[in-house]
Amino acid sequence: MYESFQKYLSKELDEIKNAGLYKDERVITSPQRASITVRGGKEVLNFCANNYLGLSDNKRLVEAAKKALDQRGYGMSSVRFICGTQDLHKELEKKIAEFFGTEDTILYAACFDANGGVFEPLLSEQDAIISDSLNHASIIDGVRLCKAQRYRYANADMTELEECLKKAQDKRFRLIVTDGVFSMDGNVAPVDRIYELAAKYNAMVMVDESHSAGVVGQTGRGVTELYNLRGKIEIITGTLGKAFGGAIGGFTTGRKEIIAMLRQRSRPYLFSNSIPPMVAAAGIEMFNMMAQTNELQERLHWNTKYFVEKMQQSGFDIKPTQSAICAVMLYDAPLSQKMAAKLLEEGIYVVGFYYPVVPKGEARIRVQLSAGHTQEQLDKAVAAFVKVGKELKVI
Repeated sequence: MYESFQKYLSKELDEIKNAGLYKDERVITSPQRASITVRGGKEVLNFCANNYLGLSDNKRLVEAAKKALDQRGYGMSSVRFICGTQDLHKELEKKIAEFFGTEDTILYAACFDANGGVFEPLLSEQDAIISDSLNHASIIDGVRLCKAQRYRYANADMTELEECLKKAQDKRFRLIVTDGVFSMDGNVAPVDRIYELAAKYNAMVMVDESHSAGVVGQTGRGVTELYNLRGKIEIITGTLGKAFGGAIGGFTTGRKEIIAMLRQRSRPYLFSNSIPPMVAAAGIEMFNMMAQTNELQERLHWNTKYFVEKMQQSGFDIKPTQSAICAVMLYDAPLSQKMAAKLLEEGIYVVGFYYPVVPKGEARIRVQLSAGHTQEQLDKAVAAFVKVGKELKVI
């Protein structure tokens, strides 16, 4: 049978390539940081990583991981409820709850697992999930695993959200689900208005803080800090793999009864190995750093404001952003690929996005700023964008 299946796969792969949608992986031969080395030895400035606070190669985190590796070993070889829980895991869960102002936390291998394992244990066909249309794929997949009635509203459209809430009034429980920051546009969800509607129509709220934790809010505590809602949102999910060190590991934090039920019934938690002790130890050290200083958040906010203003002054079409994501709009898919390739030649590592990752006709280059970028590096990136932009008649 595989011969016919092989032909089918080859045809599908060729179609992906011919459509210009085939994903090639660029190989990095240095630590993840603002300036990286790619295979072949070329050094480039990285503007497409989720390394928002520049912590992926932070010495304090590396040392904490090394120490845990020596003292606690390499891995747990077990799931949490059998023999996969160390004191490091419990301490990290406590640190996360303190950071977000919540009651308890449960760790996962990744936020994809956190989102995949949160809905089915909590909700049934008697309930309703109301989801933003631009929510992450992990939320979409998690919702599919649940029997609750599904509703979807246009991105950040509060009128449509209210209509969905009205339609779901006959359901037992209602849960509104949104990303905190939408990764392709960089816009922040209007969680203040979502919270008001939830109160009006007796619903709960869940926010995925993967692209907002460490980034949004004066001290980087996410959208609940930005909107003065710390401790008021029932469920928050997030990752250690972006701003918080860039390794691996996800979490759900929120009301203690919700977390307790997830420990009992969340399948990705019950049937996946614990995160390695060294990752937990580095995570603890990271949250210790966050408690000591806001220096990284302040640097990131300054970098983002500086870069966006320089790009706008140069004539680029930039989507409004309250995060560290800057969408440089090009509207043409081949142009986005050509521009990204030419920018790489100039030493600027960025990626062009186009349909189906973003809507048709909304191709762009997504620039991600980091606290690790210097002003000199930002100026170099802007100069490269201007040079290539003029060459391709973008500006």
